[in-house]
Amino acid sequence: MAFYTKLGQLPPKRHIQFRRPDGALYSEEVFGTEGFVGPTSTLYHIHPPTQVTGWKPIYHSKPEYVEREVMRMRHIRSSPMPPKGDPITGRVVLFGNEDVEMSVCVPSEPMNYWFKSGTGDECIFVHHGSGTVHTTFGTLKFRAKDYIIIPKGIIYQMIFDPTAQGEPNPRFLLIESVNGSHILPPPRYLSKQTSQFLEHAPYCERDLRIPQLPLTFDKQGQYEVRIKTRGMVHSYMYTYHPLDVVGWDGCYYPYIFNIDDFSPIVGKHHLPPPTHQTFEARNFVICSFCPRLLDFHPLAIVLPYNHSNLDSDEVLYYVEGNYKARRGIESASLTLHPQGIPHGPHPGTVEASIGATKSDELAVMCDTFRPLFPTKAALELDDQSYPLSWENSPDSKLDGKDSTGKKSGGSNVNTWS
Repeated sequence: MAFYTKLGQLPPKRHIQFRRPDGALYSEEVFGTEGFVGPTSTLYHIHPPTQVTGWKPIYHSKPEYVEREVMRMRHIRSSPMPPKGDPITGRVVLFGNEDVEMSVCVPSEPMNYWFKSGTGDECIFVHHGSGTVHTTFGTLKFRAKDYIIIPKGIIYQMIFDPTAQGEPNPRFLLIESVNGSHILPPPRYLSKQTSQFLEHAPYCERDLRIPQLPLTFDKQGQYEVRIKTRGMVHSYMYTYHPLDVVGWDGCYYPYIFNIDDFSPIVGKHHLPPPTHQTFEARNFVICSFCPRLLDFHPLAIVLPYNHSNLDSDEVLYYVEGNYKARRGIESASLTLHPQGIPHGPHPGTVEASIGATKSDELAVMCDTFRPLFPTKAALELDDQSYPLSWENSPDSKLDGKDSTGKKSGGSNVNTWS
């Protein structure tokens, strides 16, 4: 993380005696990365965190990728996915490679255990629903459109609030690092001297929601913690509540950033996707396409130019807004545009967009620097006709009309890449 913070009770110095009310020592844990030369936090537990029992592999977690030799554009409709499992077991991996896995989860059951990833950082984008994530570092209240960043190794339990009648089921997109790297703000947003967010950054420290109280759960019993690592999910048992920390400080902790707090950068001419970058890890980046004013040159073409991103595969997750630049796209769709194949607006949409002054789009993008592969679950949701959707159709031959054949109103348009 970018800045130091603390919560709960702490001794005045590191690595000195810090005693419980009964006179016994609290157990200090240095929670560090990169051989303790990277971001680190120090936690104080009621019980030694080494006191765990049991060791039981319970299921495989490594995805099976298919059609590894096939390179084509894909459209995955995830909206029909039925609710299943809890916020961990309900995750369905759709795309991935050696660096990142992308999943969609529509949970139907509560988590009755705690979880941590020993594989990498998790970026959870909450599409629908609200609730609480209880973590080793404190409580995080979440709502729709939140990015929840949970660094590697942090124990947590994700609890959704009951869904009101007529509201959509809880749903989230998960982008998970599987190459050991951390999901962080882009370095160009941060001061090299202090790691403070710079003035040109599209968000800053005030936009981040960090862990709050309640922090400490001092209970005895049998508590299961599941750990994802080495291609398996393993079960450990604790004889005390795993969230028994009374205080911590440091620069390594979970936090939340809401996509509505992203401040889009706009220009006289159309700006490239890195303008929308929000996070990055090794070999992939995460971008936020948010409602914004469009390019203001009097002859501006506000839709993205046709482009070949020769080093990246691009996945877009569509959240809400105007989908007129893409035929057949709906909320919770995912599109994959592989490296080397030119892509851009659908026929007829460029002319239809001229004169538009704002966009109401909302989408999350993940660009990778190695090819992405689909899973069997993705193929079951695959729109086979999507690669043909750039061909001319009776609708798109009429300049100034969108893919429905209706004249554009000129004030609101979709500008996904």
